[in-house]
Amino acid sequence: MSGIRHWGTGEPALALHCSLAHAGAWDGVARALGDRLAVSAPDLVGHGRGPARDPAQDYHDQVTAQAKACLPEEACHLIGHSFGATVALRLAIEQPDRVASLTLIEPVLFAAAGDSAGQREHSSALSGMEALIAAGDDAGAARLFLKVWGGGVPFDAMPEAQQRYMADRIWVIPASDAALSGDRAGLLPRLGRVQCPVLLLEGGRSPRVIADIQAALAEDPPDARRVVIEGAGHMLPITHPAEVAAEIRAFLS
Repeated sequence: MSGIRHWGTGEPALALHCSLAHAGAWDGVARALGDRLAVSAPDLVGHGRGPARDPAQDYHDQVTAQAKACLPEEACHLIGHSFGATVALRLAIEQPDRVASLTLIEPVLFAAAGDSAGQREHSSALSGMEALIAAGDDAGAARLFLKVWGGGVPFDAMPEAQQRYMADRIWVIPASDAALSGDRAGLLPRLGRVQCPVLLLEGGRSPRVIADIQAALAEDPPDARRVVIEGAGHMLPITHPAEVAAEIRAFLS
């Protein structure tokens, strides 16, 4: 299968990246865990060298099917970031016998936050994004999105190729909204089906809605641990890979 990267040796792990990124986003974390985990990471649908989007399918369904096909035969450690974390959570619910542990780094399952202050703040911050996409201003939509969910580098300060890559994939955000805001896949009622230990990892400087989501998710899985990395924001696997890897290593120990 094309579009899959591999690092390290040890117990098998599958890592699922965030929207607008690619499998290379795991490089720092995977290298830091290379003596502990054999990490595989696919380019998700519509990203990098991953499969093309099938408009006839729900986007979350298509990515989940792709990720399921990447699961190794033996139970593996599943790691996901942002959108990828919601897919990882779904796999842990639907394929519990194939997941040994679950690390959710800022899963953007907005439905879990309900009508919290953080959720209202998030909705307000992105209120004009879909109109920009509808008007054909993909760059403007990506610029707005990254003000909230970026790693601290403004869109206009990025290399032109990176700007183009993100603008070309901004469709992913509205395409995933039914699953993230509406919980179309029905993850919240099924959280109790997660059987493995769970690490809920977040940055101390992330949008407030993340804390609301993590607090809600921490209530149901019977073996969940929540950890905050101070000074980090939403893109912590890229900006703070050593700290993220250290928390995963401690969790697995």
